[in-house]
Amino acid sequence: MEYPEDLKYTSEHEWVRAGEGGTVRVGITDYAQDALGDIVFATLPEVGAVLTAGEACGEVESTKSVSDVFAPVSGTVTARNDALDASPELLNSDPYGEGWMFEVALKDPADLDGLLGVADYRSQVEAG
Repeated sequence: MEYPEDLKYTSEHEWVRAGEGGTVRVGITDYAQDALGDIVFATLPEVGAVLTAGEACGEVESTKSVSDVFAPVSGTVTARNDALDASPELLNSDPYGEGWMFEVALKDPADLDGLLGVADYRSQVEAG
């Protein structure tokens, strides 16, 4: 499993990468894509959607199941990865790169303080 050091994580297996000007990029972790298996479809929030941390904001469908994607932070969606419409398998092949899902302008930058660091996330995954 890959656990990039520069990311924050949620217990629901989303990752958050801080960007410029109070925005963050969000995706699912290597662990999540591995557990889901072959991803065949992703539903993402629309640009302009207002998200509340902890609430479902999308879905990922694999050959095994459908799983909710939860907003890791509160804010407004500023971008979505439209490449996933045609190539949802990017979530499997490059979950921390080309498989990103959406970007959010943070309502409160302190939301990032409530997320897991890499060591805590790795411990949670390894504990099962």
